[in-house]
Amino acid sequence: MASPEGSDVSSPLQSNLPQYPEMILAAIDALNDPNGSNKTAISNYIESTYSDLPATHSTLLSHHLNRMKLSGELVMPKNNYMRPDPNTPPKRGRGRPPKPKSDKPEAEKLANSSPRPRGRPPKSKDSVSKPKPSPSGRPRGRPPKKAKIDDPSSPKPDAPPAPTGPPRGRGRPPKVKPSVAAVGA
Repeated sequence: MASPEGSDVSSPLQSNLPQYPEMILAAIDALNDPNGSNKTAISNYIESTYSDLPATHSTLLSHHLNRMKLSGELVMPKNNYMRPDPNTPPKRGRGRPPKPKSDKPEAEKLANSSPRPRGRPPKSKDSVSKPKPSPSGRPRGRPPKKAKIDDPSSPKPDAPPAPTGPPRGRGRPPKVKPSVAAVGA
């Protein structure tokens, strides 16, 4: 059944206890160790100072110490917890930092900047038409094919005779199967 207040979840025993982060910071300040205080020393101080701690005190203490360490409220050199030095710069998070934001609105940014296309710029027409000679004096690459002259009257000494019969298909021709008479012999 629900309690008459409905939203009151805490028990009357826990209402007189301060929050765990406050108890942890008070314990570290009271212990005043220059190298920091370990978890056992903090736990012993809290147990001796405050009564009516919950049964899950060690679990709650571990959880809050880890959370405070991750948020930067505590630092942990040599397995001891201590307050961070106010003169040190804040610890940066993981990954690349975000780009700084400018005060200009998006419309002004787009109007002022000249969009450059992505990728490598194309080669100029001059460099494509004139290949650079290699150190030997000859141009690089395969030489261009000679122009064909379609003059039927001129004989072509290098050309093989024109094939007769049906045109051949693409690819390798199929293997010729031996006939049945040749296999039986």
